[in-house]
Amino acid sequence: MILVTGGLGMIGAHTARALADLGHEVVVTAHDRTEVPPFLAGQVTVERLDVTDRNAFLALADRHDIGDIVHLAGGIPGADPVSFLGAELAGLLNALHAARVWRVRRCAVASSLGVYLGRTEIPWHEDLALPTARLPHLIIAFKKAAEPLVTHGLDGSGVQPVVLRIGSTWGPLMDPESPFNRIPPYLSAVLRGEQPGPLHADDGGDHCYAPDAGRAIALLMNAPNLRHDTYNVSSGRPFTNREFVGAVRAGTPGVRLDLRPGRRDGPGDDPYLDITRLTQDTGFVPAFDIAAAVADYVAWRAGNLR
Repeated sequence: MILVTGGLGMIGAHTARALADLGHEVVVTAHDRTEVPPFLAGQVTVERLDVTDRNAFLALADRHDIGDIVHLAGGIPGADPVSFLGAELAGLLNALHAARVWRVRRCAVASSLGVYLGRTEIPWHEDLALPTARLPHLIIAFKKAAEPLVTHGLDGSGVQPVVLRIGSTWGPLMDPESPFNRIPPYLSAVLRGEQPGPLHADDGGDHCYAPDAGRAIALLMNAPNLRHDTYNVSSGRPFTNREFVGAVRAGTPGVRLDLRPGRRDGPGDDPYLDITRLTQDTGFVPAFDIAAAVADYVAWRAGNLR
Protein backbone atom coordinates (compact mmCIF):
# COMPACT_ATOMS: atom_id res chain seq x y z
CA MET A 1 0.00 0.00 0.00
CA ILE A 2 1.20 3.52 -0.80
CA LEU A 3 0.57 6.45 1.53
CA VAL A 4 -0.06 9.86 -0.08
CA THR A 5 -0.12 12.71 2.43
CA GLY A 6 -2.17 15.65 1.25
CA GLY A 7 -3.91 13.17 -1.00
CA LEU A 8 -7.08 15.20 -1.46
CA GLY A 9 -5.22 18.25 -2.76
CA MET A 10 -4.79 18.85 -6.45
CA ILE A 11 -1.49 17.05 -7.05
CA GLY A 12 -2.12 14.49 -4.30
CA ALA A 13 -5.51 13.44 -5.61
CA HIS A 14 -4.26 12.99 -9.17
CA THR A 15 -1.25 11.06 -7.87
CA ALA A 16 -3.53 8.80 -5.83
CA ARG A 17 -5.76 8.15 -8.83
CA ALA A 18 -2.78 7.33 -11.05
CA LEU A 19 -1.40 4.93 -8.42
CA ALA A 20 -4.78 3.22 -8.16
CA ASP A 21 -4.90 2.95 -11.95
CA LEU A 22 -1.55 1.15 -11.77
CA GLY A 23 -3.07 -1.39 -9.41
CA HIS A 24 -1.78 -0.09 -6.08
CA GLU A 25 -3.76 0.13 -2.87
CA VAL A 26 -3.66 3.75 -1.75
CA VAL A 27 -4.35 5.50 1.53
CA VAL A 28 -4.53 9.29 1.44
CA THR A 29 -4.41 11.70 4.33
CA ALA A 30 -6.42 14.89 4.58
CA HIS A 31 -6.48 17.61 7.20
CA ASP A 32 -8.54 20.65 6.20
CA ARG A 33 -10.09 19.25 3.02
CA THR A 34 -12.47 16.33 3.48
CA GLU A 35 -14.45 16.17 0.21
CA VAL A 36 -13.35 13.26 -1.96
CA PRO A 37 -13.29 14.23 -5.65
CA PRO A 38 -15.49 12.08 -7.87
CA PHE A 39 -12.56 10.52 -9.73
CA LEU A 40 -11.25 9.16 -6.41
CA ALA A 41 -14.53 7.84 -5.01
CA GLY A 42 -14.12 4.18 -4.12
CA GLN A 43 -10.50 4.22 -5.29
CA VAL A 44 -8.67 5.07 -2.05
CA THR A 45 -8.89 4.90 1.74
CA VAL A 46 -9.05 8.32 3.41
CA GLU A 47 -7.50 9.05 6.82
CA ARG A 48 -7.91 12.33 8.69
CA LEU A 49 -4.44 13.38 9.80
CA ASP A 50 -2.51 16.38 10.98
CA VAL A 51 0.94 15.45 9.67
CA THR A 52 2.58 17.51 12.43
CA ASP A 53 1.28 14.99 15.00
CA ARG A 54 3.99 12.32 15.07
CA ASN A 55 2.06 9.78 17.15
CA ALA A 56 -0.98 10.03 14.89
CA PHE A 57 1.25 9.74 11.84
CA LEU A 58 2.95 6.59 13.13
CA ALA A 59 -0.40 5.12 14.15
CA LEU A 60 -1.35 4.82 10.48
CA ALA A 61 0.78 1.67 10.39
CA ASP A 62 -1.54 0.09 12.97
CA ARG A 63 -4.30 0.15 10.34
CA HIS A 64 -2.43 -0.11 7.04
CA ASP A 65 0.52 -2.05 5.64
CA ILE A 66 2.38 0.91 4.11
CA GLY A 67 5.25 0.13 1.77
CA ASP A 68 5.90 3.55 0.17
CA ILE A 69 5.28 7.20 1.07
CA VAL A 70 4.54 10.20 -1.14
CA HIS A 71 4.66 13.28 1.08
CA LEU A 72 2.73 16.09 -0.61
CA ALA A 73 0.98 17.66 2.40
CA GLY A 74 1.72 21.33 2.91
CA GLY A 75 0.18 24.55 4.10
CA ILE A 76 -0.08 28.16 3.03
CA PRO A 77 1.97 30.79 4.91
CA GLY A 78 0.14 33.17 7.18
CA ALA A 79 1.34 36.29 8.96
CA ASP A 80 4.03 34.44 10.93
CA PRO A 81 6.65 32.83 8.67
CA VAL A 82 8.28 31.00 11.57
CA SER A 83 5.03 29.22 12.44
CA PHE A 84 4.63 28.15 8.82
CA LEU A 85 8.20 26.87 8.60
CA GLY A 86 7.82 25.02 11.90
CA ALA A 87 4.68 23.23 10.76
CA GLU A 88 6.17 22.31 7.38
CA LEU A 89 9.34 21.02 9.01
CA ALA A 90 7.40 18.99 11.57
CA GLY A 91 5.35 17.33 8.84
CA LEU A 92 8.43 16.56 6.77
CA LEU A 93 10.40 15.11 9.68
CA ASN A 94 7.43 12.97 10.70
CA ALA A 95 7.20 11.58 7.16
CA LEU A 96 10.93 10.79 7.16
CA HIS A 97 10.73 9.26 10.62
CA ALA A 98 7.79 7.09 9.58
CA ALA A 99 9.66 6.00 6.46
CA ARG A 100 12.57 4.83 8.60
CA VAL A 101 10.44 3.16 11.29
CA TRP A 102 8.21 1.39 8.77
CA ARG A 103 11.19 0.50 6.55
CA VAL A 104 9.37 1.53 3.41
CA ARG A 105 10.96 1.01 0.02
CA ARG A 106 10.74 4.57 -1.25
CA CYS A 107 9.82 7.98 0.18
CA ALA A 108 9.06 10.80 -2.28
CA VAL A 109 8.78 14.43 -1.13
CA ALA A 110 7.50 17.44 -3.06
CA SER A 111 9.95 20.17 -4.01
CA SER A 112 9.51 22.86 -6.67
CA LEU A 113 10.89 24.16 -9.93
CA GLY A 114 11.50 27.36 -7.94
CA VAL A 115 14.67 25.87 -6.49
CA TYR A 116 16.36 26.65 -9.84
CA LEU A 117 15.63 30.38 -9.70
CA GLY A 118 18.81 32.25 -10.48
CA ARG A 119 20.04 29.79 -13.13
CA THR A 120 20.03 31.29 -16.60
CA GLU A 121 20.40 28.00 -18.50
CA ILE A 122 17.20 26.83 -20.17
CA PRO A 123 15.76 24.28 -19.77
CA TRP A 124 16.43 23.60 -16.09
CA HIS A 125 17.76 20.10 -15.45
CA GLU A 126 18.63 18.16 -12.31
CA ASP A 127 22.42 18.34 -12.76
CA LEU A 128 22.43 22.12 -12.36
CA ALA A 129 23.87 23.33 -9.05
CA LEU A 130 21.21 25.21 -7.12
CA PRO A 131 22.14 28.88 -6.86
CA THR A 132 22.13 31.14 -3.84
CA ALA A 133 19.34 33.52 -4.72
CA ARG A 134 16.58 35.41 -2.98
CA LEU A 135 13.37 33.47 -3.52
CA PRO A 136 9.99 35.04 -4.24
CA HIS A 137 7.89 32.95 -1.85
CA LEU A 138 8.24 31.25 1.52
CA ILE A 139 6.94 27.94 0.15
CA ILE A 140 9.78 27.77 -2.38
CA ALA A 141 12.29 28.72 0.32
CA PHE A 142 11.15 25.83 2.49
CA LYS A 143 11.19 23.32 -0.34
CA LYS A 144 14.69 24.33 -1.35
CA ALA A 145 15.88 23.96 2.25
CA ALA A 146 14.06 20.63 2.59
CA GLU A 147 15.79 18.83 -0.27
CA PRO A 148 19.00 17.99 1.63
CA LEU A 149 16.96 17.12 4.71
CA VAL A 150 15.19 14.44 2.68
CA THR A 151 18.32 12.87 1.24
CA HIS A 152 20.37 13.08 4.44
CA GLY A 153 17.43 12.16 6.66
CA LEU A 154 17.03 8.83 4.90
CA ASP A 155 20.74 8.13 4.58
CA GLY A 156 21.66 4.65 5.81
CA SER A 157 18.02 3.64 6.31
CA GLY A 158 17.59 1.49 3.21
CA VAL A 159 14.75 3.83 2.16
CA GLN A 160 15.24 5.44 -1.24
CA PRO A 161 14.62 9.20 -1.18
CA VAL A 162 12.92 10.76 -4.20
CA VAL A 163 12.91 14.55 -4.43
CA LEU A 164 10.13 15.74 -6.74
CA ARG A 165 10.91 19.08 -8.37
CA ILE A 166 7.38 19.75 -9.50
CA GLY A 167 6.73 22.28 -12.26
CA SER A 168 3.95 24.83 -12.67
CA THR A 169 1.02 22.49 -12.22
CA TRP A 170 -2.63 23.39 -12.69
CA GLY A 171 -5.92 21.64 -13.34
CA PRO A 172 -8.95 20.10 -11.63
CA LEU A 173 -9.12 20.81 -7.87
CA MET A 174 -6.90 23.89 -8.04
CA ASP A 175 -8.32 27.06 -6.52
CA PRO A 176 -10.00 28.76 -9.52
CA GLU A 177 -8.57 32.09 -8.34
CA SER A 178 -5.17 30.71 -7.34
CA PRO A 179 -2.38 33.29 -6.99
CA PHE A 180 0.17 30.57 -7.84
CA ASN A 181 -0.83 29.89 -11.44
CA ARG A 182 -2.44 32.34 -13.84
CA ILE A 183 -4.25 29.77 -15.99
CA PRO A 184 -7.21 28.86 -13.72
CA PRO A 185 -8.11 32.50 -12.90
CA TYR A 186 -7.92 33.37 -16.60
CA LEU A 187 -10.20 30.48 -17.54
CA SER A 188 -12.54 31.27 -14.65
CA ALA A 189 -13.04 34.76 -16.05
CA VAL A 190 -13.80 33.31 -19.49
CA LEU A 191 -16.28 30.83 -18.00
CA ARG A 192 -18.04 33.70 -16.20
CA GLY A 193 -18.41 35.50 -19.54
CA GLU A 194 -15.86 38.15 -18.60
CA GLN A 195 -12.90 39.38 -20.60
CA PRO A 196 -9.71 38.43 -18.73
CA GLY A 197 -6.71 40.70 -18.52
CA PRO A 198 -4.37 40.98 -21.52
CA LEU A 199 -1.53 38.53 -22.11
CA HIS A 200 1.65 38.93 -24.12
CA ALA A 201 1.82 36.37 -26.91
CA ASP A 202 5.39 35.19 -26.41
CA ASP A 203 5.30 34.86 -22.61
CA GLY A 204 4.82 31.35 -21.26
CA GLY A 205 7.21 28.72 -19.99
CA ASP A 206 6.72 25.67 -17.83
CA HIS A 207 3.34 24.06 -17.37
CA CYS A 208 2.00 20.67 -16.40
CA TYR A 209 -1.61 19.54 -16.29
CA ALA A 210 -2.43 17.94 -12.93
CA PRO A 211 -3.36 14.47 -14.26
CA ASP A 212 0.02 14.34 -16.01
CA ALA A 213 1.87 15.43 -12.86
CA GLY A 214 0.07 12.79 -10.83
CA ARG A 215 0.85 10.09 -13.36
CA ALA A 216 4.53 11.08 -13.45
CA ILE A 217 4.79 10.79 -9.66
CA ALA A 218 2.93 7.47 -9.74
CA LEU A 219 5.33 6.11 -12.35
CA LEU A 220 8.28 7.11 -10.17
CA MET A 221 6.77 5.16 -7.27
CA ASN A 222 5.92 2.23 -9.54
CA ALA A 223 9.34 1.92 -11.20
CA PRO A 224 11.27 -1.20 -10.14
CA ASN A 225 14.49 0.82 -10.02
CA LEU A 226 15.36 4.51 -10.01
CA ARG A 227 18.86 5.65 -10.86
CA HIS A 228 18.59 9.06 -9.18
CA ASP A 229 17.16 10.65 -6.05
CA THR A 230 15.96 13.87 -7.73
CA TYR A 231 13.51 14.19 -10.64
CA ASN A 232 11.90 17.08 -12.47
CA VAL A 233 8.15 16.52 -12.75
CA SER A 234 6.43 18.48 -15.49
CA SER A 235 5.42 18.26 -19.13
CA GLY A 236 8.86 19.09 -20.51
CA ARG A 237 7.07 21.17 -23.14
CA PRO A 238 7.16 24.96 -22.79
CA PHE A 239 4.06 26.79 -23.93
CA THR A 240 3.38 30.33 -25.04
CA ASN A 241 0.38 32.50 -24.35
CA ARG A 242 -0.25 32.47 -28.08
CA GLU A 243 -0.85 28.71 -27.88
CA PHE A 244 -2.88 29.06 -24.70
CA VAL A 245 -5.17 31.78 -26.02
CA GLY A 246 -5.59 29.84 -29.26
CA ALA A 247 -6.78 26.84 -27.25
CA VAL A 248 -9.21 28.99 -25.26
CA ARG A 249 -10.63 30.55 -28.43
CA ALA A 250 -11.05 27.11 -30.00
CA GLY A 251 -13.12 25.94 -27.04
CA THR A 252 -15.16 29.11 -26.55
CA PRO A 253 -15.87 30.67 -29.96
CA GLY A 254 -16.66 34.36 -29.89
CA VAL A 255 -14.87 35.07 -26.63
CA ARG A 256 -12.97 38.40 -26.54
CA LEU A 257 -9.33 37.92 -25.59
CA ASP A 258 -6.60 40.54 -25.70
CA LEU A 259 -3.31 39.07 -26.93
CA ARG A 260 -0.52 41.61 -27.15
CA PRO A 261 2.58 41.10 -29.32
CA GLY A 262 5.96 40.08 -27.96
CA ARG A 263 6.94 39.68 -24.35
CA ARG A 264 5.97 41.82 -21.40
CA ASP A 265 9.55 42.19 -20.15
CA GLY A 266 11.40 42.21 -23.46
CA PRO A 267 13.40 39.56 -25.32
CA GLY A 268 14.31 36.25 -23.75
CA ASP A 269 12.94 32.83 -22.97
CA ASP A 270 10.84 31.67 -20.04
CA PRO A 271 12.35 28.74 -18.13
CA TYR A 272 10.92 25.26 -18.12
CA LEU A 273 11.88 21.85 -16.76
CA ASP A 274 13.80 19.21 -18.67
CA ILE A 275 12.19 15.82 -17.94
CA THR A 276 14.67 13.61 -19.79
CA ARG A 277 15.64 11.84 -16.55
CA LEU A 278 11.99 11.19 -15.66
CA THR A 279 11.22 9.80 -19.11
CA GLN A 280 14.30 7.60 -19.23
CA ASP A 281 13.63 6.00 -15.83
CA THR A 282 9.83 5.65 -16.03
CA GLY A 283 8.77 5.94 -19.68
CA PHE A 284 6.62 8.98 -18.82
CA VAL A 285 5.26 10.96 -21.76
CA PRO A 286 2.71 13.71 -21.05
CA ALA A 287 -0.79 12.98 -22.31
CA PHE A 288 -1.87 16.64 -22.42
CA ASP A 289 -0.54 19.51 -24.47
CA ILE A 290 -1.90 22.95 -23.65
CA ALA A 291 -4.85 22.60 -26.03
CA ALA A 292 -5.93 19.23 -24.64
CA ALA A 293 -5.47 20.48 -21.07
CA VAL A 294 -7.63 23.56 -21.65
CA ALA A 295 -10.39 21.46 -23.24
CA ASP A 296 -10.31 18.92 -20.41
CA TYR A 297 -10.33 21.59 -17.71
CA VAL A 298 -13.23 23.51 -19.24
CA ALA A 299 -15.21 20.25 -19.43
CA TRP A 300 -14.35 19.50 -15.78
CA ARG A 301 -15.41 22.95 -14.59
CA ALA A 302 -18.79 22.53 -16.28
CA GLY A 303 -19.74 20.22 -13.42
CA ASN A 304 -17.35 21.24 -10.64
CA LEU A 305 -16.62 24.44 -8.77
CA ARG A 306 -12.86 23.83 -8.68
